[in-house]
Amino acid sequence: MAYLFYIGSTLGWVVELLFRRFLSGANPERKWINPGFCVGPYLPLYGSGLCALYLIATIAHAVGAQGTAGTILVILLMSACMTLIEYIAGIVSLKCAHVRLWDYRNEWGNIEGVICPKFSFFWTLASAAYYFLLHPNILNALNWLSNNLAFSFVIGFFFGVFTIDAVYSSHLLSKMKAFAEENKVVIHYENLKKEIRYAQDRAKEKTHFLFSFSSTHSLSEHMKATLDAMETRTHAGNGGKKSKPQ
Repeated sequence: MAYLFYIGSTLGWVVELLFRRFLSGANPERKWINPGFCVGPYLPLYGSGLCALYLIATIAHAVGAQGTAGTILVILLMSACMTLIEYIAGIVSLKCAHVRLWDYRNEWGNIEGVICPKFSFFWTLASAAYYFLLHPNILNALNWLSNNLAFSFVIGFFFGVFTIDAVYSSHLLSKMKAFAEENKVVIHYENLKKEIRYAQDRAKEKTHFLFSFSSTHSLSEHMKATLDAMETRTHAGNGGKKSKPQ
């Protein structure tokens, strides 16, 4: 499971990096953006998801889920599990820390802006790809990795760095939560990253790919600037009536 979490987290980060660089409508400038909550090149959501896919497929094979109907049921169960993991991560951040890590509110059928049918469909495709292409060979790959002591060192190093990163990122999240509660707003994680990047571009400062929140100005100043920009857009969209952005 440790190997799977590492592989899923790092490969998921690469997928998100390429998606945001070349396909995302939220990045019209086509800049390289470090995705996710953590600083390093990994996304825990994908790591947890790969572990879940592995367990579901293994259990399905153990109980003898066969045939077209059985295969479809397993893939749909995988997709539902991935959607649930995404929902839990998004809703905990939103309700507990008042931080919106991603925003699907413009997507059809979304639930609180954290999950939607469009991305559940993508999870279904990813689940089918795993079930047919990866899972048949995953045991041999994991066996090879577990017998390779050099790679075991890499895994240990990964979890050491990941633990430090999680503490650092949680500290940033606590600052965002305090600001959000004080101003009774929800912090948009990616919008805050974008505001910092724009501020650094305007000041001709060096931007930091991994440490997206590193700046000569304090995080609270950037959050205030982001809030002001959102209020201005909301004010204009309401025909001059001010309201707090959500």
